[in-house]
Amino acid sequence: MAQLDVRQKLEILADAAKYDASCASSGTAKRNSRDGKGLGSTEGMGICHAYAPDGRCISLLKILLTNSCIFDCHYCINRKSSNVRRARFTAKEVVDLTIAFYKRNYIEGLFLSSGIIGSSNYTMEQIVEVARSLREDHHFRGYIHLKTIPDADPELVHQAGMFADRVSINVELPTEQGLTRLAPEKSAGRIETAMKEMKTAIVDTGDARKRFKSAPRFAPAGQSTQMIVGADAATDGDIVRKASSLYGKFGLRRVYYSAFSPIPDASAVLPLQRPPLMREHRLYQSDWLMRFYEFQPHEVVAAADDATGMLPLDIDPKLAWALKFRASFPVDVNRAPRELLLRVPGLGVKAVANIIASRRWRRLRLEDVARLTVSVAKVRPFIVAADWRPITLSDRAELKPLVTPKKQQLELFAA
Repeated sequence: MAQLDVRQKLEILADAAKYDASCASSGTAKRNSRDGKGLGSTEGMGICHAYAPDGRCISLLKILLTNSCIFDCHYCINRKSSNVRRARFTAKEVVDLTIAFYKRNYIEGLFLSSGIIGSSNYTMEQIVEVARSLREDHHFRGYIHLKTIPDADPELVHQAGMFADRVSINVELPTEQGLTRLAPEKSAGRIETAMKEMKTAIVDTGDARKRFKSAPRFAPAGQSTQMIVGADAATDGDIVRKASSLYGKFGLRRVYYSAFSPIPDASAVLPLQRPPLMREHRLYQSDWLMRFYEFQPHEVVAAADDATGMLPLDIDPKLAWALKFRASFPVDVNRAPRELLLRVPGLGVKAVANIIASRRWRRLRLEDVARLTVSVAKVRPFIVAADWRPITLSDRAELKPLVTPKKQQLELFAA
C-alpha cells in the first residue's frame, strides 16, 4: 500500500471524525499568556462552524488520530471489520497541523478523537502527547477538546484533563442492553466509572483553585458525552431518562444526540434506515427543557406518546406537554411564579425574566406580552393578561391548529 502524505491523511481522518457530534467548545474560560507569547488565546465558546454568543464563528480542527480500531462496534464506520480506507497520524503531525492551521487563522482550537490502536493505553498516550506538546512545547492557548477512552489507565485520562479544556467520554447508546448487543467490547460500568472519576477530578481542582491561585487547571469546560439515536430499540423516553441521569450523577456540561446514519457494509443487526432528523432535534429540545426550563425528566417523558414512548415529530416537546396537560393553563402573566411561566409554549427564559421584571411596575396587557416574546400567537391560548382571557379550548384537536406551524414550514426545517 502506498504511503499517504499528511494531506491525504487529513482528508480521510477529518471525514471519519464527522460522526462525532460532541465537539463543543462552550463553557471554557480564556487562557491568558503570562509572558505574552502564547498562541491561540481565545474565549473558546462554540462548536465547529457555529457562532459564539458575541457573533464570532468558532472553528475547530476536528480529526481522528486514526480510523483504525481493534473494536468491532456494529454502528461504527471505523470498526475493525469495516471496509474503509485507513490512515493514521503521528502525534507530531497533529501538532504541526494544529499550529499551521492556527497561524493561517483557519481555526481557534482542536477536537481530537481516535480509534483504538494497539491498546487503549497506547492510544490514550498518543492523544495526551498531542495536547502536552501543544501546551508545553508550543505554548498553545487555544481550545483543546479530547475524546478520552474509558478503558485506559485512569492516570492517562487524568493527564488529558490537565491539558484539555473539555473532555468527552461517550456512553454511545442509551441502554445497557443496546450497548451489550451493538458494542460487546465496551462496558457501561467502565464508562460510568471513568465519568465519575473525571467529575471528582474536576470538582477537586475547582475547589483547589478557589483557595490557591497556583493550583493547576483541569478540564475547565467540563465533560460531555454523546448518545447514538435510532441504532437500537431505545425510545425517546429511555433517552431522556438516561440523559437526566448522566447530568445528575456526573455533572455533565452537555449530552449530545447523534441520529444513527446507515454506513457502508452495515451489520445485519442495524436498522436499514436512519431515524428522522427531526427526532434528534426534538431530543435536543427536550434536553433544553431540562437544563433551562426546570422540567423534570418525568414531565418531558409525559409529553411522549403513551404507547410508543416517542416524542411527537410535528410539534416541540414543550407544546406537546402543554396540550397534554391543558388543565394547567391558562397562566396569569401578572401573578404566576417563574416555574409556571416557563411552561407556557412560546415563552423563553429571557421573555419570562422580562415579564417578571415588567409586572413589578404595571399590570401587563396582551400587547405588552407581544413586545416581550417572538410569537404572541403561540402564547395567547395559554395565558391570561390584564385585557385578555382565552376562549375555552380543552380539546387538543381544537387547539393544536392555532399554535403549530404550517406543514410546509416543518418540512422545510426537517430538510
